[in-house]
Amino acid sequence: MNFSRPGAVDLSALAARAATPATQDPEGVFVVDVDENNFQAIVESTMTQLVVLSIWSARSPQSTDFNNLLTQATKPYGGALQLARVNVDANPSIAQALQVQGVPVVMGLVQGRPVPLFQGVVEADEIKRYFDELVRLAQENGLTGRVAPSGGDEAQEPEVDPRFEAADTAYAEGNLDLAIAEYEKLKVQYPADQEVAERLAGVKLFARTATADLNEARRNAADNPDDIDAQLLVADLDVNGGHVEDAFSRLLDLMGRVQDKTRVRDHLLELFIVVGVTDPRVGTARRALAAALY
Repeated sequence: MNFSRPGAVDLSALAARAATPATQDPEGVFVVDVDENNFQAIVESTMTQLVVLSIWSARSPQSTDFNNLLTQATKPYGGALQLARVNVDANPSIAQALQVQGVPVVMGLVQGRPVPLFQGVVEADEIKRYFDELVRLAQENGLTGRVAPSGGDEAQEPEVDPRFEAADTAYAEGNLDLAIAEYEKLKVQYPADQEVAERLAGVKLFARTATADLNEARRNAADNPDDIDAQLLVADLDVNGGHVEDAFSRLLDLMGRVQDKTRVRDHLLELFIVVGVTDPRVGTARRALAAALY
């Protein structure tokens, strides 16, 4: 385990996008829930203290249960490490920056850089072995800061909607096609349910971008400006990376150059759902889309 290992992901660009300080979970022990607003504070804290990232999904019962086990595992260290939970569904740009391929994933965050620990669920004694080694190496590298406890004895996880059980199970097993199919069934049953629409759009976006190479995708899009597939992929990756306005502009421009406007429009509408229908950037893009169509 090496804090300066080659290939580690530089998170500085992502961290620079946010400025809201972290808030601790009042029901946790040494636990904080991380989103794009408080991620900068978490990254900066790793200059003096050790953070363990738990990358999870509300659609995966396996990963939500595992968070409880990880929370318990932090207690014996007395604040020498903090568990920071990242919900990939709500924070796709963080997942993209961390190059997450599936959940659950656990990694250390040391001096702004991730240190991979393990993917999938492991037993409590295995967690302790990883944590012991990580704390030892952190202290050898001068990271001796401690985080204050954040409250009660147990971390509370969000309740799981039973309607999503089949899709959640498929997602947890890495079967994205089946997960999408299950969400599409729910979309037919509950056509006006915004959460169903958001979950479906989110898992479809994750499936399209999980194995994509951003640099290669950008080169391909630049070389083939009228290739719809190439442009849609870059737009997806831009949304994942937080470059929402760039993604919308790319697809609005594309509509002016290609004949299959319906496909581009439908993709753009799906990205609106991913970003959030109340986001002001979505409102601006919707008006531009209406002008382009009519």
